[in-house]
Amino acid sequence: MLYDTSVAGPLDRLLSPPYDVISPAEREALFALSPYNSARLILPGTDYEGAAALYGDWSARGVLKRDAQPAIYRYEQVFDGITRTGFICGVRLRRFDERVVLPHERTMSAPKADRLKLWRACRAIASQIFGLYSDPSGETALPASGPPELSGRTADGTEHRFWRIIDPAVHARLAQAFAERRVYIADGHHRYETMLALREEFSGLQFGPFFLMRFDDPGLRVLATHRVLFGLPSFSLNSFLEAARAWFTVAPGAPDGVVDELARRGKDAPTIAVASGIELWFLSLRNDADLGHLPVAPVLRRLDVTLLHALLLEGVLGIDKSAQEKQTNLRYLRDPAAALREARGAQAAFLLNPTRLEDLRAAADAGEVLPQKSTYFFPKIASGLVIMPVDAIV
Repeated sequence: MLYDTSVAGPLDRLLSPPYDVISPAEREALFALSPYNSARLILPGTDYEGAAALYGDWSARGVLKRDAQPAIYRYEQVFDGITRTGFICGVRLRRFDERVVLPHERTMSAPKADRLKLWRACRAIASQIFGLYSDPSGETALPASGPPELSGRTADGTEHRFWRIIDPAVHARLAQAFAERRVYIADGHHRYETMLALREEFSGLQFGPFFLMRFDDPGLRVLATHRVLFGLPSFSLNSFLEAARAWFTVAPGAPDGVVDELARRGKDAPTIAVASGIELWFLSLRNDADLGHLPVAPVLRRLDVTLLHALLLEGVLGIDKSAQEKQTNLRYLRDPAAALREARGAQAAFLLNPTRLEDLRAAADAGEVLPQKSTYFFPKIASGLVIMPVDAIV
């Protein structure tokens, strides 16, 4: 299903980010843009039946129109003078143990339960999984032909361009090109696992909607997600730093320029910045640190996000994986300035460097997963470009 902009209005007013990055204020702003904004379908609160009724109404009135022919959709995002390119298609749903579609981070149960209730009610999926694949030679490229059929801009300034490709020969070429390729989930782990669960209810459901992009695309950007610690009984910064010295050198720093300094130190050793009140400290892994006791695979042992979770959050502070999943004592923020501000009122903030793509891929290839929210791919894939009814992806 695609928006018919002659009925629904400009695409700028219809697109939204993925549901899990929309704040309450942003949700209201998206709702105010248009009665047909896709946020109304992907973020209805707990009114799942209301979202299903809305989807049915939009379909009946021509706001959404079913594509008359099988199609793959070339999709460009233009941001900061950069263009990144991929395509939207159906990918056969495979269990992770089949080693064809690979995850790279842990998931949390609540978002999966929410998506399952929504998709079960609507019988439609309004956003895509973001998948990466290897193609150094560019054999899977889909050249643009003429101006985009749809285009629009989201609030973050990203321009989204969209072309329909209906040539069966192109479809067959791509299917052949992917016969031996793995797909690595970049963004959308919760949604993919929910699709696998939905397949158990709808046995004919064999494909899920993906946006696929090459690892080699020059427009690929990964940002860090930072952690804010709150509500932990008897937290002491001095005691925490003293315990951390078993594995890290601990050096004082200043909030000004923390991101650049964190990047500089991170080139020499995995480094985490810890802010608490007005203090800031850099924790850099010592060359002689004994990590043999860590309950994680060797491929993960020198990643700052793994060290933060396994050594510091679990080992020193006692926040186990269950508490991390429930976000009992942690909040996740992308903006480092916001994390530093929160550190003044919360117990601490932990700032990280972005996870490198080569580390993501190595972990996935080894069958390992990083802690939840280890990556933040920017810009986000717009929701509402393609809405796939469950009966269309069987």
